[in-house]
Amino acid sequence: MNHCPAGWESERLKDRVRFAYGDSLAAEDRNDGEFKVFGSNGIVGTHDRAITNGRTIIIGRKGSFGKVAWCDEPCFPIDTTYFVDSTQSKEDLRWIFYALESLQLDGLNFDSAVPGLSREVAYSMRLAFPRKPEQQRIAAYLDASCAAIDAAVPAKRRQIEALDGVRKDIIQKAVTRGLEEHPVLKKTGNVWMNELPVTWELISLKRVSEMQGGLTLGKVYEGPLIERPYLRVANVQDGHLNLQDVTTIEVPEEVAHRVELRPGDVLMTEGGDLDKLGRGTVWSGEIPDCLHQNHIFAIRCFKHKLLPSFLAYLTASRYGRDYFEATGKRTTNLASTNSTKVGLFPIPRPSISEQYAICQFLDEKLNHVAQIVNGIESQIATLNSYRKSLIHECVTGQRRVTDADLARVGRTETESTRA
Repeated sequence: MNHCPAGWESERLKDRVRFAYGDSLAAEDRNDGEFKVFGSNGIVGTHDRAITNGRTIIIGRKGSFGKVAWCDEPCFPIDTTYFVDSTQSKEDLRWIFYALESLQLDGLNFDSAVPGLSREVAYSMRLAFPRKPEQQRIAAYLDASCAAIDAAVPAKRRQIEALDGVRKDIIQKAVTRGLEEHPVLKKTGNVWMNELPVTWELISLKRVSEMQGGLTLGKVYEGPLIERPYLRVANVQDGHLNLQDVTTIEVPEEVAHRVELRPGDVLMTEGGDLDKLGRGTVWSGEIPDCLHQNHIFAIRCFKHKLLPSFLAYLTASRYGRDYFEATGKRTTNLASTNSTKVGLFPIPRPSISEQYAICQFLDEKLNHVAQIVNGIESQIATLNSYRKSLIHECVTGQRRVTDADLARVGRTETESTRA
């Protein structure tokens, strides 16, 4: 810290605060109780015993290292954390909590194998310490000033969740019922979709498309090879592609030709998390001469039968998610499908002209929803930035908190010192 306000003392963190290690407590050893159990990313359960003395600061040590959490009562921080309570510091704990937030400890990773926060590195950081009464005044002011932000951000995130539900409802109705308000329906006799508009047909995906398999990695080839980029499962997201990290591979030219992607291919994943199984994204030729791994199916729609964008919307709908989640093979942590199940995916198929109209409608509607979401996310970013800036200014003394400031936010100095 370059500037120390008058009356404050610049010292290393270790001179005023000690980080105690959390204790081991496996999930199966926890007994339901009144005390919160904290991991590096926050509350992970409860227990019938606490190891801290009263109010506690919890700092992520491994995993979500450097994340700072607060508990108003005794708790049980586990062994992926450090903690600070009244036995580790004589400073105002609530001020220390805000000061640790301002240090951005999550940027101090010195463990290359497992992300982690070194206690000694944290200890070496310098802070300007005001006297305890001023610490308490700052903490009370920040508690009041941040309370509105801390309430507003979750509310705005709930708005985004609600909009995601709206987005899903819009897709579901459009791809299974069309754009008419009250379409005439007919029975299909199919377990996955027992009704659909009378002018539509329900048809297996394999009857309106062809499927291209991908590269099997690790295979040894002889003869001349060419280097080509190829997509992995991680590159195919739900409704979009992540092309920031695209790997290359060397294969014979004839192999590359067999697994080369074409604009209009719908990419569907074979395995991964259950909720991402079968997710479809349209390939638009973003990378020339790009290949794909065998865990990605490239679905090539018959253009006079099925639009790629309509198929992509189907895989994103609740109907599509239900099919792939129900037919997927589940293991402990992952799930998978296969070419047979993908080929049997029942497609509610309107005419090509109606598919065009539906896709245009969805493009416009979802773009509008996305703009609203982007606006809310921008508001959240602004609130978080203001909160971070306010805390930094107050705990570094750039903004001196007065009794008048406390009165303005309706707080008193003693409100930060409750036991």
